[in-house]
Amino acid sequence: MNQEIIDQLTATAVFGPKKKASSKKGMVVSSHPLVTRVGTDMLRAGGNAADAVLAAVVAQTVVEPHMCTIFGALSMMYYDANSGETTYLNGSMNAPKAGLAGFGAHDLAGGRAVSVPGFWAAYEDARNTHASKSSAELIAPAIALARTGFPVYGFLYAMMFEQIDKLGITQEGRDLYFPGGRMLNPGDRLVQTKLADTLELLAAKGADYFYRSAFTQKVIDEVRKIGGVLTREDFDTYETRWVEPARGTYRDFNIAGSPPPDTGGTHIIEILNLLELIPLGEWGHSTRSAQTLYWMIRFCHEVYSHGGRYGDPKFRNVPLDLIVSKEFARQRFALMQTDQKIEKAVPVYPGSNHLTVTDAQGNIATVLHSVMSMPWTTGLIIDGVNIWSGGAHFMRNLPDPGARATCYVAPHMIFDAKGKPVLAGGSPSVGLLQNCVQNAVNILDFGMDIQQSIHTPRFGSQTLASMSNPFAPPSFYLEHGCGTAEMHTELRARGMALHETSPFHFHNGSYEGIHFLADGTAEACGDPRRACKAEGI
Repeated sequence: MNQEIIDQLTATAVFGPKKKASSKKGMVVSSHPLVTRVGTDMLRAGGNAADAVLAAVVAQTVVEPHMCTIFGALSMMYYDANSGETTYLNGSMNAPKAGLAGFGAHDLAGGRAVSVPGFWAAYEDARNTHASKSSAELIAPAIALARTGFPVYGFLYAMMFEQIDKLGITQEGRDLYFPGGRMLNPGDRLVQTKLADTLELLAAKGADYFYRSAFTQKVIDEVRKIGGVLTREDFDTYETRWVEPARGTYRDFNIAGSPPPDTGGTHIIEILNLLELIPLGEWGHSTRSAQTLYWMIRFCHEVYSHGGRYGDPKFRNVPLDLIVSKEFARQRFALMQTDQKIEKAVPVYPGSNHLTVTDAQGNIATVLHSVMSMPWTTGLIIDGVNIWSGGAHFMRNLPDPGARATCYVAPHMIFDAKGKPVLAGGSPSVGLLQNCVQNAVNILDFGMDIQQSIHTPRFGSQTLASMSNPFAPPSFYLEHGCGTAEMHTELRARGMALHETSPFHFHNGSYEGIHFLADGTAEACGDPRRACKAEGI
């Protein structure tokens, strides 16, 4: 990718309405045009869906350093078109084996919140299992983007400005973001030479360099200087998990979703089970029916709040068959109708990316990767790698020592009755469950195409402000146009607090999904709530 193309694509990295892309030869959708182009270039070079998605996620850690890092989590759902098999790879983070007694919000800026990352182990396992290209080929675009640099675009600058107190507290941070003693402005080039060097070493040496080398020890030493408890054993014993997806149905469709401790896909199944219990067709869409809007908000919030109690199945009992059952949904809905009280959610912190790819053979990869934190929380940057507070999600459910975090990331796929893919995707951010469910309902129940669905006004999660304020009642994001003033009055009369926002609100997620039409065409559309782009071959 030459400099002219880099500049042209970065200029399109803006929030706002996007155009739909369609193709029968391959499709990539991500939250940045450069990342999408890395994926489509890999498909054009003969790579499959796994090659494209892995090249794209590594490149994304370069061009979206405010959202992700190779010192983070990576989980992937993969559909193999030849066998019809759908698999799930959990590469989320572990808690340190030393334990985190008394862990709380006061720890988020220090070393105790730095978790054991799974990104690179998952990258290697996914490549070895599904990809066809060498690691050197897959990482080359990311290395080139890090060395050449790219213009700072609006979203990146906004997050740099917001986190300026952390951005330059280390020498590496100052070298990267404050050359000449001032912070980079929009349009200035961000060049990450040390990260390019680290990526070259990873391409040559693999996971051993990340988990069992002098680099590993350097990270541990620096993290422990700010109160962390990570050890060489934490890194040396980290393992990814290949796990069977959670399974469910919605009307005539079959669903595969991420299973605990990556609970989001399971939550989507739970929410859709509840939606089957209301007369959605009779009541109408959530933007036109107060009944539908009320219950959809409550279903999403109830499932999210309750799901925070699920732990790591290797350490605690998590009865997945019960959780995704229709009978559990019926009992849950009956209880919800007897009590209008809305449970307050535990604070979570945005900062992640989702992307979905399909190739000409019909293979599909959908990936969530993240550090599970606000950007630059610790301020640590080591050999170009952002070392953030992935343990921010431990606030929701503190893992046992050495256990996996409970994260509501939601890679999922929906199939028709014959097993043919209909929808595959996911979303980042606080409102990812609401985002995924609303897009599924828009497409499956109300016949919208993906462009119309993604641009339809949404409700979101509980607001971050009301999560963080112990005295505030739960209040829910509601984009302008999601219902009428009369509908909002009705919801408030039923005890639901609403926080109305501008259109296309950032915290309501970014749907990186692909819709598969009956004739085999793949359609995708960048979400206006991020700097997204969909591109077909």
